[in-house]
Amino acid sequence: MFEGIDGVDVEGVTAAFGTVEVVARGRVAGSACPDCGRLSARVHDRYHHRLKDLPLAEQGFVIRLTVWRFICGSADCPRRTFAEPFSQLASPHARFTTRLNHALERVGLALAGRADARLAAQLGFGAGRMSLLRRVMALPDPQFGTRRVLGVDDFAIRRGQTYSPPS
Repeated sequence: MFEGIDGVDVEGVTAAFGTVEVVARGRVAGSACPDCGRLSARVHDRYHHRLKDLPLAEQGFVIRLTVWRFICGSADCPRRTFAEPFSQLASPHARFTTRLNHALERVGLALAGRADARLAAQLGFGAGRMSLLRRVMALPDPQFGTRRVLGVDDFAIRRGQTYSPPS
């Protein structure tokens, strides 16, 4: 039902005050260090990560995820601790899921400014106009191919008009 949440165990679901909250934790007993790639099962700590997702039945949807931090056992690795990755669900330090982030990018590209903030509020996304504009500005520039045909204004050349300074 929810993309990216298949890597977690759902511990509980509560619905109160117009918000559905899912309490979940990761399934893995260990993880690979992002720097050296060595597997580690030594737990350093855990923390709770609160992720906002797309609305569900006109109610806000929040995932409260317990994230484990592991200790890297490699002596020559510069990283001592690292967090369990949930790359399909959300990027590190994100407050929104990947699904909600893509939806906000599409709304921001379609409208941009106060209009997109109003639409996002009506859809139940709850993001401000500057947040939406930052998402649009963070998108990569579109790639354009090489032009095969170059148009020349023959009519202006015949009349002696040029649009560039003389060389």
